[in-house]
Amino acid sequence: MGPELRHLRYLLAVAEHGNFTRAAEDLRISQPTLSQQVRQLERTVGVQLLDRTGRGVRLTDAGETYARYVRRALRDLAAAQRAVQDVQDLSRGHLRLAVTPTFTAYLVGPLTAELYRRHPGVTLDVREMTQDRIESALLADELDLGIAFAGDHLPGLTVTALFTETLSLVTGDHRPGAGRPLPLPVQELMEHQLALLSGDFATRTHIDAHLTAHRVRPRIAVEANSIQAIIEIVRRTPIATVLPDAVTHDHPHLTPLPLDPPLPARTVTLLRRGSGYQSAAARAFTRLTHDVVRSRGYARTGAGDTAASGPSPQSS
Repeated sequence: MGPELRHLRYLLAVAEHGNFTRAAEDLRISQPTLSQQVRQLERTVGVQLLDRTGRGVRLTDAGETYARYVRRALRDLAAAQRAVQDVQDLSRGHLRLAVTPTFTAYLVGPLTAELYRRHPGVTLDVREMTQDRIESALLADELDLGIAFAGDHLPGLTVTALFTETLSLVTGDHRPGAGRPLPLPVQELMEHQLALLSGDFATRTHIDAHLTAHRVRPRIAVEANSIQAIIEIVRRTPIATVLPDAVTHDHPHLTPLPLDPPLPARTVTLLRRGSGYQSAAARAFTRLTHDVVRSRGYARTGAGDTAASGPSPQSS
């Protein structure tokens, strides 16, 4: 008689927590029951899977190998269950999407609105996370799609270029000089008080690198780890910021002012796992993403799908 699914999940829980007591609490079963079930699995497999001799509990070499196949099998089973439940006419469905933080300010809203307009029966789970976490979650089948930036990506991902993102000085419409048609020399940023994203954001790293390269020391009046906070500050004060131009599309009180030389543009991409099942909801969302990008006039890139490999950047 082969192992049951609960035995496999119990093994992975103990391996993750490194402790039977914490794993039992997480699984909401008693610790003796968990120990008994894992030993039953070891008898069924015919090999010791856990090393219990140290202060914690860890997988043996055989356990590491077995757990690797178990994780893969459980991912495939979850994908199979979604495939069975998937409705091709999109009268219902579910999509798991993750984006790097700056996209919540200008892209998530239009995409969600268009999804609801076309397919109101499809539910959406949106998460905000760094790009390296997005890529790992896609490969682990914890997400269906991700929106991030082009660069070196983890092997096994399919990357589709969407548009080119440019960053500018962004001011409130009450600020003197807002809407000035000519590019602002980047050195003149030293004359402006700025509200910038905190160092947790890769966008801030991108900005700092450009300013450092041109020997500009910005006058930073505010640092925040929230794009919405930055937008509100710029809207209500004479303080300016540096953000993607597209942030201003839905904020008529904000004005983008190009810099000279401009910050290097970044290619925005749609990420998905290269192999495995792709739901009807994911396919529909991919199509509408291209439609929204086109309708909003974002600068298109000429790249298509590419198989990505290499280390993943942390972008936001």
